[in-house]
Amino acid sequence: MVTRVVQPSSDRALTGEQGAPSTQFNTWLRLISERALIIGAGTPENVIEANQGALYLDETGGAGNLLYIKRDADIGGDKTQGWILV
Repeated sequence: MVTRVVQPSSDRALTGEQGAPSTQFNTWLRLISERALIIGAGTPENVIEANQGALYLDETGGAGNLLYIKRDADIGGDKTQGWILV
């Protein structure tokens, strides 16, 4: 299954009558938030909880130790595990 994050349609309002975000815009915001780059210091393994596919940038890492991807959704129910160095 592929989930593509696409820009909300320009022919639809971003908010409803009450000023709250529309369903389409809310969905887009959630998808963007879930896939946003996480920036921190040190390895995310056993520290950062994230959804599968998330990216993490270690701002203190050296060459070859900067970018991680959340490969596994969880390990034994722990969402802080499953990160691999890319």
